[in-house]
Amino acid sequence: MAMLPPPDRSRGLFETLLVLGERPVELEAHLGRLANSAQELFGAGLPADLPDRVREHARGVELGRMRVTLDPGSSKATLEGEAVDPAAFFPGPERAATLRSLPGRGGLGRHKWADRRRLQEAAGGPVSLVLDGDEVLEAGRANVFVAHEGVLKTPAADGRILPGIARAGAIAAAREAGIEVTEGQLDRSELLAAEEVFLTGSVRGVEPAGSLDGASLPGAGALSRQVAAGLLRRWRRDPSSDAAPAPAAAPRPGQLVR
Repeated sequence: MAMLPPPDRSRGLFETLLVLGERPVELEAHLGRLANSAQELFGAGLPADLPDRVREHARGVELGRMRVTLDPGSSKATLEGEAVDPAAFFPGPERAATLRSLPGRGGLGRHKWADRRRLQEAAGGPVSLVLDGDEVLEAGRANVFVAHEGVLKTPAADGRILPGIARAGAIAAAREAGIEVTEGQLDRSELLAAEEVFLTGSVRGVEPAGSLDGASLPGAGALSRQVAAGLLRRWRRDPSSDAAPAPAAAPRPGQLVR
């Protein structure tokens, strides 16, 4: 199996944040991950005013996405925003993702490159599911979870996948609900035999997976719904509230999320 082609490093790095009620969700975690990658890869930092610019850009937006793209050569960051269809936010089974296998030894890696051509995805088409041999790594826009006999399983953040901010929040929400979560090798056969299959991403939240290469997947179920409810509560909570949980930590490159 061949490795996926390397990204065009000159296009830089990016983060996509959810804006909910004029608030950029998990802002510290997203910018922390971006800063870690920029420092490791380019020895560059983030503009000091970037957090304030992101908050200002979020004003007047009730439900949207914001893309922060960092040019490491100049250390400049550009912001782009657009509205999010409410039906795509924690979508129901009628909006379940269609997955397509994408072989790629070693995966996409732990950094969020602005060059996404390696995923070979077309707008409105199937979502790539990156496989290292028979091992499931991640989807093109999300991390992957399966449920079997009351336990959730997700591939480990071992350097081959992006350690997702929503992934960390979903793990925290599941454990707060008393659901066991394991991180480790997830084979394609396990995914096809799972009782529930869902994706986690920073804009859609928890998204059911409906098929892989034409084979039906079970999508969401009771555990998925519990995780979705917990993650949504987390995202809607006022971060200044004393009762608010801490933001999902931005894992340093190579660090496992627990």
